[in-house]
Order: sequence, then C-alpha cells, then structure tokens
Amino acid sequence: MELRKYLPLFKLRICVLITFTAIVGSIAAQGSDISVYKMALLILATMMAASGASAYNHYFDMDIDRVMKRTTARPIPFGDINPFYALLSASLLLIFSIALSFLALNFLVAIHLFLGAFVYVVIYTMWLKRRSWANIIIGGLAGSFAALAGGASEKPELCLPPILLAVILFFWTPSHFWSFAMFHKEDYKSAGVPMLPVVIGDKKTAFFILLNTIFLVISSLLPAFFGNLGRLYLAIAISMGAFFIVRNIQLLRDLSKDAAWKNFKASMIYLFVILSAVILDIGIRQ
Repeated sequence: MELRKYLPLFKLRICVLITFTAIVGSIAAQGSDISVYKMALLILATMMAASGASAYNHYFDMDIDRVMKRTTARPIPFGDINPFYALLSASLLLIFSIALSFLALNFLVAIHLFLGAFVYVVIYTMWLKRRSWANIIIGGLAGSFAALAGGASEKPELCLPPILLAVILFFWTPSHFWSFAMFHKEDYKSAGVPMLPVVIGDKKTAFFILLNTIFLVISSLLPAFFGNLGRLYLAIAISMGAFFIVRNIQLLRDLSKDAAWKNFKASMIYLFVILSAVILDIGIRQ
C-alpha cells in the first residue's frame, strides 16, 4: 500500500487554502498576539478535517468520476485504491481532527470543523450535487466554517471578524466554482450533474457570476467598517474587487473556455490577496 497513491484523495491544494482560511480567521479574532501552540494545533486539525472531507468526496463520487474525463485518473476509478480504504482513511482523519480539536482546543472549534465537513460531504456531495443547480451555493458554507473554526480557536465566544470572513468565503465560492463549471461544462453534462452552466447555459451563468461577485466585493468591505481592519485592508479590498469585477465583465463578453479558466484563476488570486491583506493590515497596526 503506497502512501503516494493516497495523496490525490486529499486534494492538498484545496486543503491548504482551507487551512489558510482558518489561520486568517484566528488572526482576525486575536490579532498578531497569537499562541503558536494553538495555531499549530489548528493547522493540524483543519488539514485533517479538510483531507478527510476530500477523501469522502472521492468515495461518494467514484461513479461519476469514472464518467468525467478530468476525474478518470483519480485513485478510486483508476483502480489505485480500494474504495473501502479510501472510506476508512476519510473516517479516521475526520475522527482524529474532531477529537484533537475538542481535547486540545475547544468544543466550538470541533463543531465548526465537523459542520464544514458535514456540509461538504453530506449536504453538497451526497445530496445537492446531483439534484440542484444551487448545490454550490449551499455547499459554499463548508469553506466558511474554516474561518469560524479559526476564530473560535482564539475566542470561543464567536467574535465578529471571523464571522465577516465567513461571509466573504460564502460569496466567493459561487463565483469561483461556477467559473470552473463553465470550463468543465461538458464533463458535468455527460455525468448528469446539474451545475449551473449545464442548466441555464454559459451566458446566464456569466451574468450570475458577475452579480454574485458584486455581493462578494460588498461583503469584502465590511471588515474595514465592522471588523477592526484599517485603511490598508480597505484599499486592497477595493482594488482586488475592481480587478475581479473587470475579469467577470470580460467573461460575460467572451464565454470561451479560456476566459472561464482565467476567471477561475482570478478568483484564486482574489481570495489569496484578500486573506493576506487581513494578516498584513493587522500585522502593521499591532
């Protein structure tokens, strides 16, 4: 049993992004005076929870993964991993994550990490993904719980800054994923997955991406007014918001796969810069 064959199960790039979100949530709640010990535990617990949720996703999607071109080489449909061991790995990672969070951090961190995994695995993967075009809207809550878990690791009373970050993550996810779905529309169509572009077409999807991004940009400004962030964060949020809206408008005018992929990449840049701006703003002012 080779460990390297299991690595694709865990979608490590996504796990790193989710863990970074939790880190920023922790810093937003506490400021720069954070506990290195708590941060290390938070990173470990979040990585395990996200990895476990990703492995569950591979397990429950193995039938459609065999149909879609981009996923046929995943470990389960390709035959590298027995589905039982994928399910076992997912369960152990999530159990260890929740136990570590509860015993070494606090109950609220454990609850948020569990809810994030529950939304992604049960609500999104098992229930909504194959039933509704709104799957990713509800499924987007999964990333929001990472910010809340980070905040709870420092302040279990649920303070406002990580909640505002969670709102940003909620609005970011549709703009991000609908762009991805436009690029892979034929794959989703062949597998019978009702992603938004499959249901309403590219033109309307691009419009909804732009509309959602406007709400995203508005939500990104809230931490500067209600979340104890300063002018540096506000300037970066406005600049990145303008950048992302312009990219969305370009997608609305050019519905090609290349434009959809560029918009998808732009969404990644947008979120990374916004989250980094939180750390930078707090670090400079404290």
